[in-house]
Amino acid sequence: MHPFRREDSLRRLAQEEFDVLIIGGGVTGAGVALDSASRGLKTALVEQGDFASGTSSKSSKMIHGGLRYLQQREFRLVYENLAERQRLLNNAPHLVSPLPFLIPLFGRDGVVSKTLARSYSTALWLYDITGGLRIGSRHKRVTKDEALAHLPTLNTDRLVAGFLYFDARADDARLTLTLARTAALEHGAVMANYTPVVRLTTDARGIANGAVVRPVPSDDATEFTIRARAVVNATGVWADDVRALDEGTHPHSIRPAKGVHVTVPADRLPCDIAAVIPVPKDRRSIFVVPWPGTDLVYLGTTDTDYKGPLQDPSCTPEDVDYLLEAANNVTTSHLTRADVTGLWAGLRPLLAPHKKGGHVSERTSDLSRRHTVRTSAQGVVTVTGGKLTTYRKMAEDTVDAVVRQLGEPPKSRRCMTKSLRLIGATTKTRDPVAQAQRHAHLVGRYGTESAAVLALSDGRPELLDPVVAGLPYTGAELIYAVREEMAQTLDDVLARRTRAVIQRAQPTMAAALDAANLIADDMGWNDQQSADQAAQFVESRQKELLTAGLDLP
Repeated sequence: MHPFRREDSLRRLAQEEFDVLIIGGGVTGAGVALDSASRGLKTALVEQGDFASGTSSKSSKMIHGGLRYLQQREFRLVYENLAERQRLLNNAPHLVSPLPFLIPLFGRDGVVSKTLARSYSTALWLYDITGGLRIGSRHKRVTKDEALAHLPTLNTDRLVAGFLYFDARADDARLTLTLARTAALEHGAVMANYTPVVRLTTDARGIANGAVVRPVPSDDATEFTIRARAVVNATGVWADDVRALDEGTHPHSIRPAKGVHVTVPADRLPCDIAAVIPVPKDRRSIFVVPWPGTDLVYLGTTDTDYKGPLQDPSCTPEDVDYLLEAANNVTTSHLTRADVTGLWAGLRPLLAPHKKGGHVSERTSDLSRRHTVRTSAQGVVTVTGGKLTTYRKMAEDTVDAVVRQLGEPPKSRRCMTKSLRLIGATTKTRDPVAQAQRHAHLVGRYGTESAAVLALSDGRPELLDPVVAGLPYTGAELIYAVREEMAQTLDDVLARRTRAVIQRAQPTMAAALDAANLIADDMGWNDQQSADQAAQFVESRQKELLTAGLDLP
Protein backbone atom coordinates (compact mmCIF):
# COMPACT_ATOMS: atom_id res chain seq x y z
CA MET A 1 0.00 0.00 0.00
CA HIS A 2 1.49 3.33 -1.13
CA PRO A 3 1.41 5.99 1.63
CA PHE A 4 0.69 8.79 -0.88
CA ARG A 5 -1.53 7.16 -3.48
CA ARG A 6 -5.12 8.34 -3.57
CA GLU A 7 -6.87 4.98 -3.98
CA ASP A 8 -4.92 3.54 -1.04
CA SER A 9 -5.66 6.63 1.05
CA LEU A 10 -9.39 6.43 0.33
CA ARG A 11 -9.44 2.79 1.35
CA ARG A 12 -7.77 3.61 4.66
CA LEU A 13 -9.99 6.63 5.28
CA ALA A 14 -13.08 4.44 4.96
CA GLN A 15 -11.79 1.58 7.10
CA GLU A 16 -9.77 3.13 9.93
CA GLU A 17 -10.49 5.47 12.83
CA PHE A 18 -8.37 8.55 13.42
CA ASP A 19 -7.46 10.90 16.23
CA VAL A 20 -7.73 13.96 13.97
CA LEU A 21 -9.54 14.64 10.69
CA ILE A 22 -8.38 17.81 8.92
CA ILE A 23 -10.59 19.41 6.29
CA GLY A 24 -8.57 21.48 3.82
CA GLY A 25 -5.40 20.69 1.87
CA GLY A 26 -3.85 24.11 1.53
CA VAL A 27 -0.65 25.10 3.29
CA THR A 28 -2.41 25.49 6.66
CA GLY A 29 -4.19 22.14 6.49
CA ALA A 30 -1.04 20.36 5.30
CA GLY A 31 0.88 22.07 8.08
CA VAL A 32 -1.69 20.94 10.65
CA ALA A 33 -1.45 17.38 9.31
CA LEU A 34 2.34 17.36 9.68
CA ASP A 35 2.21 18.89 13.16
CA SER A 36 -0.47 16.45 14.30
CA ALA A 37 1.13 13.33 12.79
CA SER A 38 4.60 14.22 14.06
CA ARG A 39 3.16 14.42 17.60
CA GLY A 40 2.00 10.83 17.24
CA LEU A 41 -1.68 11.53 16.61
CA LYS A 42 -3.28 9.32 13.97
CA THR A 43 -4.07 11.91 11.32
CA ALA A 44 -6.28 12.11 8.23
CA LEU A 45 -6.72 14.98 5.77
CA VAL A 46 -9.20 15.52 2.94
CA GLU A 47 -9.24 18.30 0.35
CA GLN A 48 -12.18 19.15 -1.95
CA GLY A 49 -9.91 19.87 -4.93
CA ASP A 50 -6.20 19.42 -5.44
CA PHE A 51 -3.64 20.18 -2.76
CA ALA A 52 -2.91 23.92 -2.79
CA SER A 53 -5.50 24.50 -5.54
CA GLY A 54 -6.93 27.51 -3.65
CA THR A 55 -4.99 30.34 -2.05
CA SER A 56 -1.89 28.24 -1.41
CA SER A 57 -0.83 28.11 -5.06
CA LYS A 58 -1.77 31.72 -5.81
CA SER A 59 0.22 33.81 -3.37
CA SER A 60 3.14 36.17 -4.03
CA LYS A 61 5.44 33.23 -3.17
CA MET A 62 7.17 35.25 -0.47
CA ILE A 63 8.40 33.93 2.88
CA HIS A 64 8.78 37.29 4.53
CA GLY A 65 8.26 39.33 7.65
CA GLY A 66 6.12 41.91 5.93
CA LEU A 67 7.94 45.22 5.97
CA ARG A 68 4.72 47.17 5.53
CA TYR A 69 3.25 45.62 8.69
CA LEU A 70 5.69 47.78 10.64
CA GLN A 71 3.83 50.82 9.29
CA GLN A 72 0.68 49.32 10.82
CA ARG A 73 2.58 48.86 14.12
CA GLU A 74 2.15 45.07 13.91
CA PHE A 75 5.54 44.52 15.57
CA ARG A 76 4.65 41.18 17.13
CA LEU A 77 3.36 39.89 13.79
CA VAL A 78 6.60 40.89 12.03
CA TYR A 79 8.68 39.23 14.76
CA GLU A 80 6.63 36.04 14.44
CA ASN A 81 6.87 36.12 10.63
CA LEU A 82 10.65 36.53 10.68
CA ALA A 83 11.07 33.73 13.22
CA GLU A 84 9.01 31.44 10.98
CA ARG A 85 10.99 32.56 7.93
CA GLN A 86 14.18 31.38 9.60
CA ARG A 87 12.67 28.05 10.56
CA LEU A 88 11.65 27.45 6.95
CA LEU A 89 15.11 28.37 5.71
CA ASN A 90 16.51 25.77 8.11
CA ASN A 91 13.88 23.06 7.61
CA ALA A 92 13.30 23.32 3.85
CA PRO A 93 16.45 24.83 2.30
CA HIS A 94 15.63 23.13 -1.03
CA LEU A 95 12.31 24.98 -1.26
CA VAL A 96 12.94 28.26 0.59
CA SER A 97 15.85 30.53 -0.32
CA PRO A 98 17.03 34.04 0.62
CA LEU A 99 16.09 36.80 -1.80
CA PRO A 100 17.46 40.37 -1.86
CA PHE A 101 14.93 43.18 -2.35
CA LEU A 102 15.57 46.60 -3.85
CA ILE A 103 13.55 49.61 -2.69
CA PRO A 104 14.24 52.38 -5.24
CA LEU A 105 14.06 55.94 -3.93
CA PHE A 106 12.65 58.60 -6.24
CA GLY A 107 12.84 62.38 -5.97
CA ARG A 108 13.18 65.63 -7.85
CA ASP A 109 16.38 67.15 -9.24
CA GLY A 110 18.41 64.27 -7.82
CA VAL A 111 17.16 64.81 -4.28
CA VAL A 112 14.92 62.43 -2.36
CA SER A 113 12.60 63.60 0.38
CA LYS A 114 14.45 63.40 3.70
CA THR A 115 11.22 62.35 5.39
CA LEU A 116 10.75 59.46 2.96
CA ALA A 117 14.38 58.31 3.22
CA ARG A 118 14.29 58.52 7.03
CA SER A 119 11.02 56.60 7.11
CA TYR A 120 12.45 53.73 5.05
CA SER A 121 15.70 53.71 7.00
CA THR A 122 13.88 53.53 10.33
CA ALA A 123 11.56 50.77 9.10
CA LEU A 124 14.48 48.72 7.76
CA TRP A 125 16.46 49.07 10.99
CA LEU A 126 13.38 47.92 12.89
CA TYR A 127 13.02 45.04 10.44
CA ASP A 128 16.60 43.94 11.03
CA ILE A 129 16.29 44.25 14.80
CA THR A 130 12.93 42.46 14.87
CA GLY A 131 14.50 39.41 13.26
CA GLY A 132 15.57 40.28 9.73
CA LEU A 133 19.26 39.91 10.67
CA ARG A 134 18.74 36.18 11.20
CA ILE A 135 19.10 35.75 7.45
CA GLY A 136 22.75 36.77 7.72
CA SER A 137 22.71 40.21 6.09
CA ARG A 138 21.44 43.61 7.14
CA HIS A 139 19.91 46.27 4.95
CA LYS A 140 22.06 48.91 3.28
CA ARG A 141 21.73 52.08 1.26
CA VAL A 142 22.69 51.80 -2.42
CA THR A 143 23.54 54.44 -5.00
CA LYS A 144 21.56 55.28 -8.11
CA ASP A 145 24.00 53.30 -10.26
CA GLU A 146 23.80 50.29 -7.95
CA ALA A 147 20.00 50.38 -8.08
CA LEU A 148 20.12 50.54 -11.90
CA ALA A 149 22.45 47.56 -12.00
CA HIS A 150 19.69 45.50 -10.41
CA LEU A 151 16.71 46.98 -12.31
CA PRO A 152 18.09 48.69 -15.43
CA THR A 153 14.85 50.19 -16.75
CA LEU A 154 14.17 52.31 -13.67
CA ASN A 155 13.31 55.89 -14.65
CA THR A 156 16.64 57.70 -14.34
CA ASP A 157 14.99 61.14 -14.35
CA ARG A 158 13.50 60.48 -10.91
CA LEU A 159 15.70 57.73 -9.44
CA VAL A 160 17.99 59.02 -6.69
CA ALA A 161 19.19 56.01 -4.68
CA GLY A 162 17.76 52.93 -3.02
CA PHE A 163 17.81 50.48 -0.16
CA LEU A 164 18.66 46.80 -0.24
CA TYR A 165 17.20 44.38 2.31
CA PHE A 166 16.79 40.62 2.52
CA ASP A 167 13.83 38.24 2.74
CA ALA A 168 13.03 34.82 1.26
CA ARG A 169 10.99 33.13 -1.46
CA ALA A 170 9.28 29.76 -1.95
CA ASP A 171 7.16 27.96 -4.52
CA ASP A 172 3.95 27.95 -2.49
CA ALA A 173 2.33 24.95 -4.21
CA ARG A 174 5.42 22.78 -3.90
CA LEU A 175 5.86 23.77 -0.25
CA THR A 176 2.26 22.71 0.44
CA LEU A 177 2.73 19.43 -1.43
CA THR A 178 5.98 18.74 0.42
CA LEU A 179 4.27 19.29 3.78
CA ALA A 180 1.55 16.82 2.77
CA ARG A 181 4.06 14.23 1.55
CA THR A 182 6.24 14.62 4.65
CA ALA A 183 3.19 14.06 6.86
CA ALA A 184 2.25 10.94 4.90
CA LEU A 185 5.59 9.37 4.02
CA GLU A 186 7.48 10.06 7.22
CA HIS A 187 4.75 10.35 9.88
CA GLY A 188 1.93 8.12 8.71
CA ALA A 189 -0.79 10.68 7.94
CA VAL A 190 -3.46 9.61 5.44
CA MET A 191 -4.11 12.27 2.79
CA ALA A 192 -6.59 12.46 -0.09
CA ASN A 193 -7.32 15.19 -2.61
CA TYR A 194 -10.58 15.53 -4.56
CA THR A 195 -12.50 14.32 -1.52
CA PRO A 196 -15.04 16.99 -0.51
CA VAL A 197 -16.92 16.88 2.78
CA VAL A 198 -20.69 16.51 2.41
CA ARG A 199 -21.61 16.86 6.08
CA LEU A 200 -20.12 16.50 9.54
CA THR A 201 -21.09 13.69 11.90
CA THR A 202 -21.65 13.90 15.65
CA ASP A 203 -21.89 11.47 18.55
CA ALA A 204 -24.76 11.09 21.02
CA ARG A 205 -23.60 14.23 22.86
CA GLY A 206 -23.63 16.32 19.71
CA ILE A 207 -19.81 16.46 19.52
CA ALA A 208 -18.23 16.23 16.05
CA ASN A 209 -16.72 12.80 15.45
CA GLY A 210 -15.97 12.76 11.74
CA ALA A 211 -17.38 13.62 8.34
CA VAL A 212 -19.14 12.10 5.38
CA VAL A 213 -17.14 12.56 2.16
CA ARG A 214 -17.90 12.00 -1.51
CA PRO A 215 -14.72 11.37 -3.53
CA VAL A 216 -14.66 12.67 -7.12
CA PRO A 217 -14.73 11.61 -9.80
CA SER A 218 -16.87 8.66 -8.80
CA ASP A 219 -19.13 6.73 -11.14
CA ASP A 220 -21.64 5.93 -8.41
CA ALA A 221 -21.11 9.03 -6.25
CA THR A 222 -20.20 6.79 -3.33
CA GLU A 223 -20.19 8.45 0.06
CA PHE A 224 -18.49 7.11 3.15
CA THR A 225 -17.83 8.26 6.70
CA ILE A 226 -14.42 9.09 8.14
CA ARG A 227 -14.37 8.50 11.88
CA ALA A 228 -12.23 10.74 14.08
CA ARG A 229 -11.96 11.90 17.68
CA ALA A 230 -11.46 15.52 16.60
CA VAL A 231 -12.21 17.58 13.48
CA VAL A 232 -10.17 20.56 12.24
CA ASN A 233 -11.48 23.15 9.79
CA ALA A 234 -8.46 24.52 7.88
CA THR A 235 -10.22 25.51 4.67
CA GLY A 236 -9.07 29.13 4.33
CA VAL A 237 -11.61 31.27 2.47
CA TRP A 238 -14.09 28.36 2.71
CA ALA A 239 -13.86 28.24 6.53
CA ASP A 240 -17.26 29.87 7.01
CA ASP A 241 -18.89 27.26 4.75
CA VAL A 242 -17.56 24.44 6.93
CA ARG A 243 -18.53 26.34 10.05
CA ALA A 244 -22.05 26.53 8.65
CA LEU A 245 -22.10 22.71 8.42
CA ASP A 246 -21.01 22.61 12.05
CA GLU A 247 -22.94 25.52 13.58
CA GLY A 248 -26.02 25.73 11.38
CA THR A 249 -25.50 29.38 10.41
CA HIS A 250 -22.99 31.17 8.19
CA PRO A 251 -20.82 33.32 10.50
CA HIS A 252 -19.31 35.73 7.90
CA SER A 253 -16.00 35.78 9.77
CA ILE A 254 -13.88 35.86 6.57
CA ARG A 255 -13.43 38.90 4.35
CA PRO A 256 -11.78 37.61 1.15
CA ALA A 257 -9.31 39.87 -0.61
CA LYS A 258 -8.33 39.21 -4.21
CA GLY A 259 -4.67 39.24 -5.20
CA VAL A 260 -3.62 39.13 -8.86
CA HIS A 261 -0.16 38.56 -10.33
CA VAL A 262 1.10 38.66 -13.92
CA THR A 263 4.21 37.21 -15.57
CA VAL A 264 6.20 39.12 -18.21
CA PRO A 265 9.45 38.41 -20.10
CA ALA A 266 12.59 39.44 -18.24
CA ASP A 267 13.91 41.25 -21.30
CA ARG A 268 10.94 43.64 -20.96
CA LEU A 269 11.48 44.26 -17.24
CA PRO A 270 14.97 42.99 -16.42
CA CYS A 271 15.88 42.48 -12.76
CA ASP A 272 18.35 40.18 -11.06
CA ILE A 273 16.77 40.57 -7.61
CA ALA A 274 13.28 41.40 -6.37
CA ALA A 275 12.11 45.00 -6.11
CA VAL A 276 9.40 46.86 -4.20
CA ILE A 277 7.86 49.62 -6.29
CA PRO A 278 5.27 52.17 -5.17
CA VAL A 279 1.71 52.56 -6.42
CA PRO A 280 1.25 56.26 -5.66
CA LYS A 281 -2.50 56.50 -6.28
CA ASP A 282 -3.16 53.55 -3.95
CA ARG A 283 -0.66 54.29 -1.14
CA ARG A 284 0.81 50.81 -1.37
CA SER A 285 3.53 48.86 -3.18
CA ILE A 286 3.86 45.82 -5.43
CA PHE A 287 6.66 43.31 -5.92
CA VAL A 288 8.72 42.71 -9.06
CA VAL A 289 10.25 39.24 -8.74
CA PRO A 290 12.40 37.17 -11.12
CA TRP A 291 11.15 33.61 -11.65
CA PRO A 292 14.08 31.34 -10.75
CA GLY A 293 15.40 29.17 -13.56
CA THR A 294 13.55 31.10 -16.27
CA ASP A 295 13.82 34.30 -18.29
CA LEU A 296 10.61 35.62 -16.73
CA VAL A 297 9.55 38.12 -14.07
CA TYR A 298 6.27 38.40 -12.19
CA LEU A 299 4.47 41.43 -10.77
CA GLY A 300 2.06 41.46 -7.85
CA THR A 301 -0.05 41.81 -6.04
CA THR A 302 -3.33 43.64 -6.18
CA ASP A 303 -5.30 43.76 -2.93
CA THR A 304 -9.02 44.35 -3.44
CA ASP A 305 -12.20 43.46 -1.61
CA TYR A 306 -13.88 40.43 -3.19
CA LYS A 307 -17.59 39.57 -3.28
CA GLY A 308 -17.81 36.89 -5.99
CA PRO A 309 -17.76 33.07 -5.96
CA LEU A 310 -14.84 31.59 -4.04
CA GLN A 311 -13.99 29.02 -6.70
CA ASP A 312 -11.49 30.27 -9.31
CA PRO A 313 -11.60 34.07 -8.95
CA SER A 314 -10.83 35.83 -12.23
CA CYS A 315 -8.18 38.28 -13.29
CA THR A 316 -9.88 41.26 -14.88
CA PRO A 317 -8.42 43.71 -17.43
CA GLU A 318 -8.42 46.31 -14.65
CA ASP A 319 -6.32 44.02 -12.43
CA VAL A 320 -3.77 43.51 -15.19
CA ASP A 321 -3.61 47.20 -16.06
CA TYR A 322 -3.16 48.15 -12.38
CA LEU A 323 0.04 46.07 -12.18
CA LEU A 324 1.41 47.12 -15.57
CA GLU A 325 0.76 50.79 -14.87
CA ALA A 326 2.52 50.51 -11.51
CA ALA A 327 5.61 49.16 -13.24
CA ASN A 328 5.42 51.71 -16.05
CA ASN A 329 5.13 54.53 -13.53
CA VAL A 330 8.70 53.97 -12.30
CA THR A 331 10.39 52.35 -15.32
CA THR A 332 10.83 52.91 -19.03
CA SER A 333 9.65 49.38 -19.89
CA HIS A 334 6.29 50.54 -21.31
CA LEU A 335 4.65 47.20 -20.56
CA THR A 336 1.36 46.36 -22.26
CA ARG A 337 -1.09 43.47 -22.00
CA ALA A 338 0.67 41.92 -24.99
CA ASP A 339 3.72 41.37 -22.76
CA VAL A 340 1.81 39.19 -20.26
CA THR A 341 2.76 35.51 -20.62
CA GLY A 342 0.92 34.16 -17.57
CA LEU A 343 -1.23 35.23 -14.66
CA TRP A 344 -3.02 34.03 -11.54
CA ALA A 345 -5.63 35.25 -9.08
CA GLY A 346 -6.13 34.09 -5.51
CA LEU A 347 -8.14 34.99 -2.43
CA ARG A 348 -6.63 35.83 0.96
CA PRO A 349 -8.72 34.56 3.89
CA LEU A 350 -8.54 37.77 5.95
CA LEU A 351 -10.36 38.03 9.24
CA ALA A 352 -13.35 40.35 8.99
CA PRO A 353 -12.88 43.25 11.44
CA HIS A 354 -15.30 43.70 14.30
CA LYS A 355 -17.06 47.06 14.40
CA LYS A 356 -17.11 48.39 17.95
CA GLY A 357 -18.06 51.96 17.40
CA GLY A 358 -14.82 52.72 15.58
CA HIS A 359 -13.94 53.17 11.92
CA VAL A 360 -13.28 50.04 9.87
CA SER A 361 -11.06 50.53 6.82
CA GLU A 362 -12.59 49.74 3.45
CA ARG A 363 -9.11 48.74 2.19
CA THR A 364 -8.31 45.04 2.52
CA SER A 365 -4.61 45.94 2.54
CA ASP A 366 -5.21 47.57 5.94
CA LEU A 367 -6.64 44.40 7.50
CA SER A 368 -4.48 42.34 9.84
CA ARG A 369 -2.75 39.16 8.64
CA ARG A 370 -3.00 37.60 12.09
CA HIS A 371 -4.64 34.22 12.61
CA THR A 372 -7.10 32.91 15.14
CA VAL A 373 -8.02 29.44 16.43
CA ARG A 374 -11.45 28.77 17.89
CA THR A 375 -13.35 25.67 19.06
CA SER A 376 -17.10 25.45 18.47
CA ALA A 377 -19.65 24.09 20.91
CA GLN A 378 -19.59 20.90 18.83
CA GLY A 379 -15.83 20.62 19.21
CA VAL A 380 -14.74 21.57 15.68
CA VAL A 381 -11.43 23.45 15.79
CA THR A 382 -11.28 26.20 13.14
CA VAL A 383 -8.12 28.08 12.16
CA THR A 384 -8.55 31.22 10.06
CA GLY A 385 -6.53 34.21 8.89
CA GLY A 386 -2.76 34.14 8.75
CA LYS A 387 -0.44 33.96 5.77
CA LEU A 388 1.89 31.60 3.94
CA THR A 389 4.90 32.47 6.09
CA THR A 390 3.19 31.64 9.38
CA TYR A 391 1.51 28.36 8.41
CA ARG A 392 3.69 26.40 10.88
CA LYS A 393 2.75 28.59 13.86
CA MET A 394 -0.90 28.43 12.81
CA ALA A 395 -0.64 24.63 12.74
CA GLU A 396 1.06 24.51 16.13
CA ASP A 397 -1.67 26.62 17.74
CA THR A 398 -4.36 24.50 16.08
CA VAL A 399 -2.97 21.16 17.20
CA ASP A 400 -2.43 22.55 20.71
CA ALA A 401 -6.19 23.19 20.78
CA VAL A 402 -6.86 19.66 19.51
CA VAL A 403 -4.61 18.12 22.16
CA ARG A 404 -6.45 20.04 24.88
CA GLN A 405 -9.79 18.94 23.48
CA LEU A 406 -8.73 15.29 23.36
CA GLY A 407 -7.49 15.43 26.94
CA GLU A 408 -4.04 14.26 25.89
CA PRO A 409 -1.08 14.92 28.23
CA PRO A 410 0.51 18.09 26.78
CA LYS A 411 4.06 16.96 27.61
CA SER A 412 3.63 13.80 25.57
CA ARG A 413 2.22 15.71 22.59
CA ARG A 414 4.67 18.57 22.24
CA CYS A 415 5.05 20.33 18.91
CA MET A 416 7.92 18.90 16.87
CA THR A 417 7.87 21.10 13.76
CA LYS A 418 10.14 23.95 14.83
CA SER A 419 13.14 21.87 13.81
CA LEU A 420 11.48 19.17 11.68
CA ARG A 421 13.11 19.07 8.24
CA LEU A 422 10.79 18.48 5.30
CA ILE A 423 11.17 15.59 2.91
CA GLY A 424 13.81 16.40 0.32
CA ALA A 425 15.93 18.07 2.99
CA THR A 426 16.18 14.99 5.23
CA THR A 427 18.85 12.31 5.38
CA LYS A 428 16.22 9.60 4.90
CA THR A 429 16.22 10.01 1.13
CA ARG A 430 19.11 9.53 -1.28
CA ASP A 431 21.39 12.40 -2.12
CA PRO A 432 21.03 13.73 -5.67
CA VAL A 433 23.12 11.86 -8.20
CA ALA A 434 25.81 13.77 -10.02
CA GLN A 435 23.55 13.98 -13.06
CA ALA A 436 21.24 16.25 -11.07
CA GLN A 437 23.82 19.01 -11.35
CA ARG A 438 22.97 19.18 -15.07
CA HIS A 439 19.36 19.72 -14.08
CA ALA A 440 19.88 22.23 -11.28
CA HIS A 441 16.26 23.34 -11.27
CA LEU A 442 15.33 19.87 -9.95
CA VAL A 443 17.28 20.40 -6.74
CA GLY A 444 15.35 23.59 -6.06
CA ARG A 445 12.06 21.71 -6.44
CA TYR A 446 12.77 18.22 -5.11
CA GLY A 447 15.94 18.52 -3.04
CA THR A 448 17.38 15.10 -2.28
CA GLU A 449 14.49 13.49 -4.15
CA SER A 450 15.95 14.75 -7.44
CA ALA A 451 17.62 11.36 -7.87
CA ALA A 452 14.24 9.61 -7.86
CA VAL A 453 12.95 11.99 -10.54
CA LEU A 454 16.01 11.47 -12.70
CA ALA A 455 15.79 7.69 -12.24
CA LEU A 456 12.58 7.72 -14.28
CA SER A 457 14.66 8.59 -17.34
CA ASP A 458 16.77 5.41 -17.12
CA GLY A 459 16.44 3.89 -20.57
CA ARG A 460 14.21 6.78 -21.63
CA PRO A 461 16.55 9.79 -22.11
CA GLU A 462 13.78 11.69 -23.89
CA LEU A 463 12.14 12.17 -20.47
CA LEU A 464 14.86 14.69 -19.67
CA ASP A 465 13.71 16.96 -22.52
CA PRO A 466 11.64 20.04 -21.63
CA VAL A 467 7.90 19.56 -22.09
CA VAL A 468 6.93 23.22 -22.52
CA ALA A 469 8.87 25.56 -24.81
CA GLY A 470 10.89 28.10 -22.85
CA LEU A 471 10.58 26.31 -19.47
CA PRO A 472 12.82 23.72 -17.80
CA TYR A 473 10.17 21.16 -16.74
CA THR A 474 10.92 17.67 -18.02
CA GLY A 475 8.83 14.65 -18.90
CA ALA A 476 10.29 12.84 -15.90
CA GLU A 477 8.79 15.48 -13.61
CA LEU A 478 5.34 14.99 -15.11
CA ILE A 479 5.47 11.24 -14.60
CA TYR A 480 6.82 11.70 -11.07
CA ALA A 481 3.88 14.02 -10.32
CA VAL A 482 1.46 11.22 -11.17
CA ARG A 483 3.32 8.33 -9.55
CA GLU A 484 4.52 10.02 -6.36
CA GLU A 485 2.66 13.32 -5.89
CA MET A 486 -1.01 12.33 -6.22
CA ALA A 487 -1.68 14.41 -9.36
CA GLN A 488 -5.15 13.46 -10.68
CA THR A 489 -5.62 15.80 -13.65
CA LEU A 490 -3.57 17.49 -16.34
CA ASP A 491 -4.21 20.81 -14.58
CA ASP A 492 -2.67 19.40 -11.37
CA VAL A 493 0.50 18.65 -13.34
CA LEU A 494 0.80 21.84 -15.41
CA ALA A 495 -0.47 24.37 -12.86
CA ARG A 496 0.79 23.12 -9.48
CA ARG A 497 3.24 20.19 -9.68
CA THR A 498 4.97 22.37 -12.24
CA ARG A 499 4.17 26.08 -12.55
CA ALA A 500 4.19 26.06 -16.34
CA VAL A 501 0.80 27.61 -17.11
CA ILE A 502 1.18 30.62 -14.81
CA GLN A 503 4.59 31.27 -16.34
CA ARG A 504 4.02 30.67 -20.06
CA ALA A 505 0.33 30.07 -20.70
CA GLN A 506 0.39 29.86 -24.51
CA PRO A 507 3.27 27.35 -24.86
CA THR A 508 1.76 25.30 -22.04
CA MET A 509 -1.57 25.10 -23.84
CA ALA A 510 0.27 24.13 -27.03
CA ALA A 511 2.00 21.30 -25.13
CA ALA A 512 -1.16 20.11 -23.33
CA LEU A 513 -1.95 17.14 -25.57
CA ASP A 514 1.66 15.91 -25.60
CA ALA A 515 1.74 16.25 -21.80
CA ALA A 516 -1.52 14.33 -21.44
CA ASN A 517 -0.26 11.54 -23.70
CA LEU A 518 2.97 11.36 -21.72
CA ILE A 519 1.19 10.63 -18.43
CA ALA A 520 -1.73 8.69 -19.95
CA ASP A 521 -0.46 5.19 -19.11
CA ASP A 522 0.12 6.06 -15.47
CA MET A 523 -3.24 7.84 -15.25
CA GLY A 524 -5.07 4.95 -16.96
CA TRP A 525 -6.35 7.22 -19.75
CA ASN A 526 -7.14 6.04 -23.25
CA ASP A 527 -6.55 8.26 -26.28
CA GLN A 528 -9.96 9.91 -26.01
CA GLN A 529 -9.54 10.62 -22.30
CA SER A 530 -6.12 12.18 -22.93
CA ALA A 531 -7.61 14.37 -25.64
CA ASP A 532 -10.47 15.37 -23.32
CA GLN A 533 -8.06 16.32 -20.54
CA ALA A 534 -6.04 18.46 -22.93
CA ALA A 535 -9.16 20.09 -24.38
CA GLN A 536 -10.57 20.88 -20.92
CA PHE A 537 -7.26 22.34 -19.82
CA VAL A 538 -6.93 24.54 -22.92
CA GLU A 539 -10.54 25.70 -22.76
CA SER A 540 -10.29 26.77 -19.11
CA ARG A 541 -7.02 28.60 -19.68
CA GLN A 542 -8.27 30.37 -22.80
CA LYS A 543 -11.27 31.59 -20.82
CA GLU A 544 -8.93 32.83 -18.06
CA LEU A 545 -6.83 34.81 -20.53
CA LEU A 546 -9.81 36.26 -22.38
CA THR A 547 -11.46 37.32 -19.11
CA ALA A 548 -8.26 39.19 -18.26
CA GLY A 549 -8.43 41.08 -21.56
CA LEU A 550 -5.52 39.25 -23.16
CA ASP A 551 -5.65 38.43 -26.85
CA LEU A 552 -5.24 34.84 -28.00
CA PRO A 553 -3.13 34.19 -31.12
